[in-house]
Amino acid sequence: MIKHSELSSASLKIQIKNKEINLAGNSHLKIYGTLGCKSEKRLKKENRVFFQSESAALEAGFRPCGNCLKEEYRKWIYSIKI
Repeated sequence: MIKHSELSSASLKIQIKNKEINLAGNSHLKIYGTLGCKSEKRLKKENRVFFQSESAALEAGFRPCGNCLKEEYRKWIYSIKI
């Protein structure tokens, strides 16, 4: 997990281009989603974190976004109901 507040704009762009960052999350709500998600774009910089993979986000205790990752969210909801 990489905090947005610890990255410069140039460093962030390079890491996204090099596929070192693929997902973004909300550190307070523990939700992760795609970099292009409408919900992700509204996050405050101090609450935004980045992940390289879905498994890294899940290991950190985050859940999928119901807006941009609908199928993953459904699977997650089903897994916690069992």
